This record gives sequence, structure tokens and C-alpha cells, in this order.
Amino acid sequence: MTQDAADAGPTVVDAMLTANNIWMMLAAALVFIMHLGFASVEAGFTRSKNTVNILFKNTLTPVIGVVTYGLIGFALMYPGTFNGFLGFSMESWNVIWLAPGSADVSAGYADGGYTFWTDFFFQAMFAATCATIVSGAVAERIKLSAYLTFSLVFVSLVYPVIGSWKWGGGFLDEMGFVDFAGSTLVHSVGGWAALVGIWLLGPRIGKYDNGKTTEIAGHSVPLATIGVFLLWLGWFGFNGGSVLSADPGLVSLVLTTTILGACGGAIGGHFTSMFAMKRIDFGMVLNGVLAGLVGITASADIITPLEALIIGAIAGVLVVFSVMLLDKLKLDDCVGAVSVHLTCGIWGTLATGIFGEGASFMPQLYGVLICGAAAAGGAFVIFGILKITMGLRVKPEIEQHGLDSEEHGIRGYTILMED
Repeated sequence: MTQDAADAGPTVVDAMLTANNIWMMLAAALVFIMHLGFASVEAGFTRSKNTVNILFKNTLTPVIGVVTYGLIGFALMYPGTFNGFLGFSMESWNVIWLAPGSADVSAGYADGGYTFWTDFFFQAMFAATCATIVSGAVAERIKLSAYLTFSLVFVSLVYPVIGSWKWGGGFLDEMGFVDFAGSTLVHSVGGWAALVGIWLLGPRIGKYDNGKTTEIAGHSVPLATIGVFLLWLGWFGFNGGSVLSADPGLVSLVLTTTILGACGGAIGGHFTSMFAMKRIDFGMVLNGVLAGLVGITASADIITPLEALIIGAIAGVLVVFSVMLLDKLKLDDCVGAVSVHLTCGIWGTLATGIFGEGASFMPQLYGVLICGAAAAGGAFVIFGILKITMGLRVKPEIEQHGLDSEEHGIRGYTILMED
């Protein structure tokens, strides 16, 4: 809020508070609908016999994310004055759970002109999004109990602590690291966890036999396409809301760079798959859209539309080669989540240091390395303990029959035959 607005009296101040709050709450709702996008993409790119399992995980993930973020994550990510590495705000925790009437709902909260509850709502949506990145990569063979337990611990502890290093005013922020809406803090963090997960789980049965890679086709391209468009729509809230106000100039720029990043990713994915795979691969166009969105998320507020198109196009190229590399390494990612969120999250963070106004390359590189080590290390510890205790993978016969009938007792699709 500017001083001129403050001097104009309570009417203008109240109007700005209302406008900012409405936009922030709408943006949070758009981020929430991304869970339906993730569910649709993952279900579409996997086999029909696992559809209920996919939908179940993507329904429980935001539940886990929001509740755990309220219980511990928000206070960890925004601890106030702390040592820059680890802190906890008892004040925020008390407001959420013990004294909600004391929440700051004035125009001065966080210098953004939105309320405490809007802040919590928006940030909780981000936390839940980070968790669901892992779901698609490890699909079709992970135990439901292991996935849910992993999500619970990872979102409670690993994600908010890493986030505090930048968004909470920690040591990465002091270093000059820039990550506008989370190419690293959300997407790469989730991508590292997904990579560790598929490594420890191993590939699906039949994916890599006799030294050859067998394509395991998803069951619904239309469903996957709907999912990508839902994610694309949600990204306008993901990035646009990260302005943390309804500033008309900056929000409109961010929405423009966001859509151009996605367009660049689709172009890069299309032409690269034609060159590298010798076919017109629609799946790579869809993942190219998501790759472009991830790529510009770190810098959407400080790049030009042309730079967004370039960053997105390079992300679209990278996602294709990343998918091919993972197959060569026999790392089975069902939906390309590692390639989209980790590979392009790294690229987007580094690209911020190349293109972003006011950003420097070396702090971006340090941020990628530090956050990567923390996210991968945290995921390895959690997955490792789960593997030793409850086990990570379902039995081979359950995997072959499908997780829907074996773990849930129902199928995603039922065909009724007439007599």
C-alpha cells in the first residue's frame, strides 16, 4: 500500500484491502483446483486398473497438506525473526488453533493489504501442491499407506523448512536467491522427492525387460488433456497470486509471462519430440506445457514476455530429453513428474539468474544445490525408514491385478452388460 493511498483515507484503504483479498482468495482457489488437474493427468497417463488408487491419493493429498500445514508447516515456514535455518512461530500457531479472533485482518498485515487468513489459505494450497508431485511418479506400485505417511512427514517438515530459507526470510533470502513462486521451493523440492521415490521403489513390472524399454500406455488421453488444462488454469493463480496483491500492472504481466511460458513449452516439446523420437508425440506437448509453466515460475515477475517464451521453449526441449534419460537409467516415472518438476524447476531457477532483472546466477546455483540436497536427503530418510518398516511396494500379484481391486475393492470404470 502506497503512502498516497494511506493518506486518502479509510475508504481507499478498505477498497484496496478488499480488492487484494478477493484476488488472493481467488488465486488460492485456482491453486486448489490444480489438485483435480494432477488427479486427471496422473489417472489419464496410467492404466485404468489403478484409477481409483490415483484419485484416492490425490484426494487425500490436499487433506494432509492443509491440515499438517496448519499444525506445523505455516509456523515453520514463516517463523518471524529466526537464525535463518530453523525456527517456529508460536504466535502464528496460537492464532490458528487457540485464538483465531486475534488474527490480523487489517490492511497492514504483511505489507500486502491482505489478511492473516488469506495468507494461510494461499500458502496451504502451495504446500499441498508440493506433496502431490510425488504421487504420479510413484504410481501403480507404491503402497497407499507408505505414500500417505511419506506425504504427511514431508509436507510437515521438509517442505516448510526449505521454504523458510527463502520465503521466511532465511539465509537463502539474505544470499540474494530469487524464487518468485516456487520453481525450486515447490516444484524442484517435490521433484527431488519423486526422484528418490522411483529410485527406491524400482520400475513397474515389465517396464524394463531384457534390456529394452517397454512403453506402458496410459488409458485416457482425453482425461490427461483435461488435467493439463486444469493445471494451466490453476497456474494463473499459482503465479498471479504470488504477487501477493491485486497490483494491476504486475499481476497482468505475470499472467502474460505465465501463458507465454506454457506456449513456449508446448512448442519446444512438440518439435523436440519430432526430432528425438521421430513421431508427433502428444504426451510431450502436454508435458511441454507443464514444463514451460514450471520453468517461468521462479521469474514470472521479473522477465519480459519474450524471455518467458524463450525460457518456456527451452524447458519444453529439456523435458523430452529428461524423459529419455530417465528411461535409459531405468528410472520409471509414470507421468514424467521428475522431468517436468525437477529438471525444469532447476532450469527455471537458473534461468532467473540469466534473464531475471536484478537476479544473479551464482545465488541461483547455490539455491538449487542447497535445496536439492535438503529435499533429496529428507526424502531419502523418510522413504528409507518406510521401506525398512512398512515396506514401500505392493506385492507383484497386487501390482499385476491392479491396485483398485486389491487395495480399494472397487474399479474406476464399471461396464454394465445388458441381458
